[in-house]
Amino acid sequence: MTENKKSHQSMGLSAEAIEGKISSLLETVLSQRRNISGSARSLAKCSRQQQDHVLSWLSIITKTNTEMGYQFIKNVPKALRKMNHETIEKWIIHSMDIFDELGLYPGTEVLSQVDRFAKEEARASITVTLDKTVMILDHYFRGLSGREIHIKAGNDTYTDTETAWLPKKIAEYSSKKDNFILYKAKCAHLWAQIHHGTFRRSSRNSKWLSERLNTYSNPALAIKIFSVLEAYRLDACISRTLPGLALEMATLARHDAVEYISPAWRRAIKHIENEYASVEDTIGFVDELYVESEIPKSKPWQSALHLDEVEATTSVRINRESIQIRDWLIKQIEQGIGSEALNIRAEELTQSDYDSSRTRWKSQTGSQSISIPETIAKLFHSTSLDVDLSLSEYLIPTSNGETNSKLNDQHRDRSFDDSNGLSPLDGGYYYDEWDFQRQNYRKNWCYLREIDMPPSTDPLVNRTLEKYSGLVLQLRRTFEGIRGVDRRLKRQPEGDDIDLEAIVEAQSVGMAGHELPDRLFTKPKRLERDTAVIFMVDVSGSTKGWINDAERESLVLLCEAIEVLGDQYAIYGFSGMTRKRCELYRIKHFHERYNDEVKTRIAGIKPKDYTRMGVTIRHLTYLLRNIEAQTRLLVTLSDGKPDDYDGYRGEYGIEDTRKALIEARQAGIHPFCITIDKTARDYLPRMYGEASYTLVSDVKKLPGKVSEIYRRLTT
Repeated sequence: MTENKKSHQSMGLSAEAIEGKISSLLETVLSQRRNISGSARSLAKCSRQQQDHVLSWLSIITKTNTEMGYQFIKNVPKALRKMNHETIEKWIIHSMDIFDELGLYPGTEVLSQVDRFAKEEARASITVTLDKTVMILDHYFRGLSGREIHIKAGNDTYTDTETAWLPKKIAEYSSKKDNFILYKAKCAHLWAQIHHGTFRRSSRNSKWLSERLNTYSNPALAIKIFSVLEAYRLDACISRTLPGLALEMATLARHDAVEYISPAWRRAIKHIENEYASVEDTIGFVDELYVESEIPKSKPWQSALHLDEVEATTSVRINRESIQIRDWLIKQIEQGIGSEALNIRAEELTQSDYDSSRTRWKSQTGSQSISIPETIAKLFHSTSLDVDLSLSEYLIPTSNGETNSKLNDQHRDRSFDDSNGLSPLDGGYYYDEWDFQRQNYRKNWCYLREIDMPPSTDPLVNRTLEKYSGLVLQLRRTFEGIRGVDRRLKRQPEGDDIDLEAIVEAQSVGMAGHELPDRLFTKPKRLERDTAVIFMVDVSGSTKGWINDAERESLVLLCEAIEVLGDQYAIYGFSGMTRKRCELYRIKHFHERYNDEVKTRIAGIKPKDYTRMGVTIRHLTYLLRNIEAQTRLLVTLSDGKPDDYDGYRGEYGIEDTRKALIEARQAGIHPFCITIDKTARDYLPRMYGEASYTLVSDVKKLPGKVSEIYRRLTT
């Protein structure tokens, strides 16, 4: 009797029984979708366990959307043939995630693409994704490049010389290791394009690369020839500078079949692989190879060329950096440095003496020497990657050969004081914005302008110092005590005390027959602070009244405290209306002293419009990531959640802000939010994380709290 019962239970449901169960769950769509009998018949051939599994998931899916349930039952017989139990669950969950994020049509599309999903899952074990490797690749780029490169996901692999676009995932090879090497190779190739002069011009007046290649009757063919040949030159450069990576790239190349390369191409390749070959040699061979019928196959890591984007970005950067260098050079001439000492090029600057105690380069040319600050050396190195100029060529001569100070003053007026922004020629800034529903960026979506905060004659600073005189004295004493921190360094070759841990470890090493280490001491060292912070102040319309007064008083006390510490700091207010009018109000630049002008700007802080946070965070991240400091903070002072007139509110605004904060963390910046919004716990943990924000519930206590919070953040 028991055996008969077990046998009966193991039998699958009939097609009629399955169809009845499906019909009861899909009742609302059966009037439009009548053909479920085919799916029922297919499921009737499955085991009872499979049937129960399918019907259980159908019940779950229909609670969300019955149309999704119908598409599931329509496609699940095919899924059962193609995928195992675990993969089917991934298919279902992925479709529901897409439905939640993007809606019904994209969700049903996932359910209908069974073959595609099965194929992608089969390759998942060997796939390397950008989101999981971006931190490694970012450090890799930092180690290679003299210029910081941002990494973003894109359809093509290419660079505009400031951003590297890489594929979201790579599954070209049968092993995860090889696919990761391909990511590294792509990064190295993009770096080599910048570092080894693919886009470099011989002078400011020389033609852009696109102009030279567009002279051919078929510009697309000329660009393709140039791209393939230039890849061989860059491979040779990588082999000389990064031999370890070159060996790894060789393992990838062995996967490709050997192809025929014409004698003309072989001659060209042999020539441009010479260590003295430049991009000019590559361009020179385009004429000869233009008539060749076959172009060699592209290398797996070869990138696309988006020359218009390169030239637009480079033009802006050359303009910005040359203004900053020119301003510095004018000061040198005013101090009596002659043009002979200034007539040095990038390679001489790199080889010059470096004084680590003063963080300056010293170059001796002729009878004079010139000390070059690190910031100027970096600017000059960056510009030298774009165009071949000497320091003296940055000066603008007049007809009598002297520096035209008036013209330079005009340039100086247009320049950006912080010297780190990515500013187009009209003075504005374009930034992407994250659309969480698309799971992608809207390109150049927001337009941001930097303007000075209008000053005010209101004696706010004096009034605040008088109001909080006792607190100011307390803050100064507290902050004076943390200007430097005494630390005891362990495992030193010499010192005033014995390192017991090192002694114990050395004894173990000696007993094992190895040579004893010599770092067995400790010694004291005073570690000076190395912190840079930007305060991002909400000046939207909602800050009117008490909140505005509390923000201004908080900034006064902060400035008084940070001046004691000597930390690098800047203050910006943000507001605006719609994506086309995002405004950032300069209150204090990094390189500006806390003077009367800054105090009048703090006094002039007034409520403006809306609170579009993502674009502001991205811009301030760009400024802050280029400041030399061990610790970099972005502290937001706000009274509410992201909001703007054109629909930038709710989940959309929160998700874009969260994405911008993730980008900041990836750049080595620590974001923190100080808010007075009592509903902040509903959204700030999602945006900043549980430990990266604080709520000040009483607005009147804000001025005293902000300085104390900053002290805790930096000690």
